[in-house]
Amino acid sequence: MIEIPELAFGGLAAGTVSALALGSGLWRSRRERARLRQEMTGLRHQAEQSARAGAEEAERIRQAFTAELEHLATRRMPAEASRTAHPHVPVPGPVGPEGAATEPVLAALRTAVLQERKRVDAAARAGMRGTTREIQASLYRLQDILHGLQQRYDEPELAQDLYSLDHENEQSLRRAQVAAVVCGAWVGLAREESHLVDAVTGGQARLSGYRRVKLHNHLDPGTALVSHAVEPVAIIAAELLDNALRHSSPDTSVVVNLEHVHNGVAVTVDDAGVGMAPDERAAAQRVVAGTDPIMFSDLGDPPRMGLAAIGQLTRQFDLSVDLSTPSPYGGVRAVLLVDKHLLSHIDPALRPAAASTSPSTRTGEVPRPEPLAEHAEHAKHAEHAEYAERAGHAEHVGHAERLEHAEHSHAPAQPESGPDRPAPGDDQPAPGPDRPAPAVDDLPRRRRRQVSPDQAAMIRPSAAETAAAPARSPEETAAALGALQSATAAARDAARSEGTAPR
Repeated sequence: MIEIPELAFGGLAAGTVSALALGSGLWRSRRERARLRQEMTGLRHQAEQSARAGAEEAERIRQAFTAELEHLATRRMPAEASRTAHPHVPVPGPVGPEGAATEPVLAALRTAVLQERKRVDAAARAGMRGTTREIQASLYRLQDILHGLQQRYDEPELAQDLYSLDHENEQSLRRAQVAAVVCGAWVGLAREESHLVDAVTGGQARLSGYRRVKLHNHLDPGTALVSHAVEPVAIIAAELLDNALRHSSPDTSVVVNLEHVHNGVAVTVDDAGVGMAPDERAAAQRVVAGTDPIMFSDLGDPPRMGLAAIGQLTRQFDLSVDLSTPSPYGGVRAVLLVDKHLLSHIDPALRPAAASTSPSTRTGEVPRPEPLAEHAEHAKHAEHAEYAERAGHAEHVGHAERLEHAEHSHAPAQPESGPDRPAPGDDQPAPGPDRPAPAVDDLPRRRRRQVSPDQAAMIRPSAAETAAAPARSPEETAAALGALQSATAAARDAARSEGTAPR
């Protein structure tokens, strides 16, 4: 049997062991809680630091993006808009790496600005085309009026004024035509096949300083342009010559050479002007090449349309203009190349070039007729002499006409050789076995009428009659010429009113 003290001691020992175990467990749990609390405090502090760092990073990103947007709106977008019109303008890059997100914005802006420029340019071209069309029509009407006045009045001073007005009108018409071509309109004139030298001379005649142009024609006689290339070549030649005349001294000449090349004909224009810098020459070459579209905003203020018109024509009519070579005279050399498919041939004997053009240096050219001015001068002198003869010797002339009428009325048929038909050996060799007689349908030839000495004495006044005739004063001669012109005009008007052709 167990005694009570032993039981009490055992219970006390068990309680002590339990208390020690329980205290140890409590101590361990308290220490664990302290550790957990410390970890939670560290985590909270770390979270606070992370949140603070995140907020700072977000603020930095927000500020950087705001600065990038401000840089985009104030610097990059205006520069990009300007570069669409002026390619040399640089566009600044982004401020930081965040600016890479703004590149699509610039691309969209570039596309929108270019489309808007094209729309505005098309509207401006349409308005300019309508305006130039009306101006051209008015100038053509004025040209017709001036031509009518030139044929109506024969006074030298008035004719000179009319020719000056006509030339000024031609220059205004050229400017309107160039503006219309730049706007995309047609050249305005359709011509038949013409000599190439005539087209170049026609372009020269549209300029104020045309007297300074020295043209050297080295083409074969009859070298011509097809009909649709005549006016474009004339316009291009006029603009190249205008640039050469404007940018060279008034006391220098502009040399033009027309010569054959392998692929066609080259029209070379050399001036002794100020020349062009390499970058200017390169820009001008890009314009006249016609490969890139040209807008009004690219032409400057005031717009310079000459080279732009050349670019339009070279693209439309398959021509080429080169400005890349400096002139040996110190200025600019411009070369217009006309390909073979734009060339034609005209028989110079049937259709000679204009009398005012430069004669060809090639051999075998047909003789040129007299210039128009000399023809007019000779015709005027002949008219003056004829009127003086009629006014001074009316009775003799009337008697000669009656005598000629009687001859034609009562004279028998003329033999094979007589006064009105030259004998063999005068103008042509006699027909024979080696030389057949001329065909019956040969073209008629002008024969000099031979007058007998008696008829000549009746027609021409004697020396005594000529000495007795009073000398005319300049005023009387002018009055007589005016009366003759008035009578001629009245007779022509009467013939037109009666429906008959004037003689």
